[in-house]
Order: sequence, then C-alpha cells, then structure tokens
Amino acid sequence: MSTRLQGPSNIWITGASSGIGEALTRSLARGGHHLVITGRRAEALEKLRELAPERIQPAVADTTNKEDLAKIAPDLDSDQPLDMAILNAGTCEYLEVDQYSSDVIEANIVTNVLGTARSLDIALPALRRTRAMGRPASLVIVSSSAWWFPFGRAEGYGASKAALSYFAHSLRADLAAEGIDVVVVSPGFVKTPLTDRNDFPMPFRISAEDAAERIVSGLAKGKNEIAFPKRFTWTLKILGSLPGALVDRMAANMARKSSDQQEKTE
Repeated sequence: MSTRLQGPSNIWITGASSGIGEALTRSLARGGHHLVITGRRAEALEKLRELAPERIQPAVADTTNKEDLAKIAPDLDSDQPLDMAILNAGTCEYLEVDQYSSDVIEANIVTNVLGTARSLDIALPALRRTRAMGRPASLVIVSSSAWWFPFGRAEGYGASKAALSYFAHSLRADLAAEGIDVVVVSPGFVKTPLTDRNDFPMPFRISAEDAAERIVSGLAKGKNEIAFPKRFTWTLKILGSLPGALVDRMAANMARKSSDQQEKTE
C-alpha cells in the first residue's frame, strides 16, 4: 500500500507560478503539505505563499540556469527531508515548417528536457538523503501524451516530451535499487496560459485544477504512470498503434486541415 501523501510531506514543485504547477501548489497546500515552490516570477510565488505562509516557501529560479538552482539547493533541506520533487516546469512552442527554424526545437528541448535534468542536480541528492534516513522518496516528472502521435507543428514540443518520458523511464530503472520512485505524468490538453495561445481545437481539454486533482489522486494511490483524461490518452494510444503508413496519412491529413483552418482565420 502506498504511503505517498498520507501525512504532511515536504515537496518541491517547479513551474509553480502558473498552470498545472500553480494548481498543484493550491491542492497540496490544502492537504497540509510543506512546499518549496519554484518559478521565475517572484510576485506570483509570493502570492501563492499567502495560502499558507508557514508551510509554503518560494524559491525563485529559472530551472534552465544551473547557478539559479545551486542557490536554492539549501531550500530543499531547510527544515525537513525532501519527500517528493515534482518537476513540472515546461514550455510549448510550435514550428511553422514553411519558416523552419531550429531555434524552436532548441527552446522546447532546453526548457522541457535540460530544465528537468538540471533540476535533478539538486533534487536527486536531497531525495537520496531522505532515503538514507529510511523514508520513502518520490520523483515526479510531468511530461505529456502529445508525443504518442505525430501532430503537425509539434516537432519541437513532441520531441522534447518524448525525450523527457524516455529520460524518466530510464531513471526509474536506475533508481529502483535505491528505492526512489519515479512517476511519469502524461496529461492531455489542460487549460493553462500556454494552451490559451493555441489556435486549434483541443479535444477533452480540462482545467488546471482538475489536472492537479488527478495528479494528487494518482500519487496518493501509488501510481507510477498517471495519464489523463482517459478518453483522450486512450484515443492517442490506439491511433499510435495503427500501421505506420496509416498513421502517416492521418497525421498529414490533420496537418493540412490545421493549416487550412489557420489560413481562413488570418
């Protein structure tokens, strides 16, 4: 039986200033947990601190910046051992193939993959210290279900999330002997400031608050794979399992329709 979140836990959340990270902060604060919350905007973090000033500690940092992370490393061990790290900070930039630029690919990879990897520079030692005390420790990596199907314009975002999921699963294998759980979260479309910029239909989109509750519930149940909403994620899995040639035709057709729709709205 899982003991995750069964009592007050000490948790680090990245990307906490908006979207899923903000909603997770609110949900976990209501649950009585002690939180270190990281984001680039100090004002947003301080506002969240007002939810529970005695249990929420802002730690401003850009997760792609090693020096920023080194400065906040002591915050992860300030009072109590770190029970869980939720590495959620990310971005989404789409590629217009007729104006191809590798900068779009780089922006997604740097934030989503390297930012997560660099966060582990300080999270993993803290989690190992927790395990050395005989306490359970969990590493939660927020990826995406988007890479399960080759959507047009998502070359950079999808590739970064595919890399992130592989990274997390490999970590799960390597850290199993140390008793550190690695949880992969694969959301579908979630209403956040990032998805509010999207100019295409987003089937089964859910609120950030709903996403946070699903994540917290999955963690408490001891799940190591948390994917939602089921109607969307199962659809993607089924589509992705079809013969390659059929997947290619479907993806190309969807990309053409998306391009045509964009042209009509411009």
